[in-house]
Amino acid sequence: MTAGFLKEQEMMEYGLIGAKLGHSFSKDIHSKIGKYDYQLIELTDRQLDEFLKEKNFKAVNVTIPYKQTVIPYLDHMTQAASDIGAVNCIRNDSGRLIGHNTDFDGLSALIRHARVDLEGKKVLILGTGGTSDTASAVCKSFKAAGAVKVSRRKTNGAVTYEEAYSRHKDAQIIINTTPCGMYPDIFAKPIDIDGFDSLEGVILSLIHISEPTRQAEISYAVFCLKKKKTTNKKKKSVY
Repeated sequence: MTAGFLKEQEMMEYGLIGAKLGHSFSKDIHSKIGKYDYQLIELTDRQLDEFLKEKNFKAVNVTIPYKQTVIPYLDHMTQAASDIGAVNCIRNDSGRLIGHNTDFDGLSALIRHARVDLEGKKVLILGTGGTSDTASAVCKSFKAAGAVKVSRRKTNGAVTYEEAYSRHKDAQIIINTTPCGMYPDIFAKPIDIDGFDSLEGVILSLIHISEPTRQAEISYAVFCLKKKKTTNKKKKSVY
């Protein structure tokens, strides 16, 4: 669905905007939890500009690659969104666009639910996009000893994957904020966890995992980490 289609109707209710949304379950999820119209809206950069200037919606979720691109169009941002520098939800308040970041709350809730202890731990954050900034803020809030971003290229203070293997094998927690593993490359892996002998937990749940074969692969990863307990007294888990 494109912005051109939206011109043909009055105010839409809710939806998700992004570049490619074929993998998204957001419409299915929202149809289950609420009785309102929710649309998936794929936009180019030019269409995004038009969409946000028209303000023809009540509220939208924002995904890759627009979590930072939307910021100049906003009238106000919540403190969390401002601190992180990324927005994943925009609310239209009588023509004023308010930016929120609910990823912070979601990731924090996941960590608490999984009982992953970040305090005093060394964390590797895979990726340097908007969600990586959210992960950094969450690590700080949980009093992690330090968080190192990992990227394919050495940029913005991030280390390369080669450096992660050679200099940061003592990482205790890994958080994936890359789209690696999403449809259609469901078997892609951002990093090989073998060799990280101090690893206690891997947070994978910032991506949708829908294919049964991919679920089986992650179950195998959980098995491998549990098997490693024979050489490390601390419990290791994949989430």
